[in-house]
Amino acid sequence: MSQKILVADDEPNIVISLEYLLKREGYTVLIARDGQEALESITREQPELVLLDVMMPKKTGFEVCQEVRASDALAAIKILMLTAKGRDTDVAKGLALGADAYITKPFSTRELVQKVAELLARPA
Repeated sequence: MSQKILVADDEPNIVISLEYLLKREGYTVLIARDGQEALESITREQPELVLLDVMMPKKTGFEVCQEVRASDALAAIKILMLTAKGRDTDVAKGLALGADAYITKPFSTRELVQKVAELLARPA
């Protein structure tokens, strides 16, 4: 069975390209277009990995990350923050809230695919 990845981003072009890229790598891809939808999908689907944008409607990626990390049932889910917010303070905040990795936009697709594979290979 292929591993499930949730792409949580409100930017349609990024969602389309990530979905294509990840499906090509053999992953099952789920989509959420805002923070609330992302949380509901994470709870319902329990994906192995979430690619999480920081700036989204309803809930920010930081809030989603914090809520996922506060839940024992969701603790094993890996979170990769994928965002245009690249200041050191944003990166530090994302990692402090429990993100497993942080990649800033624009990103190299090769780097992203490598990071996804690396995170999914790592034991929970």
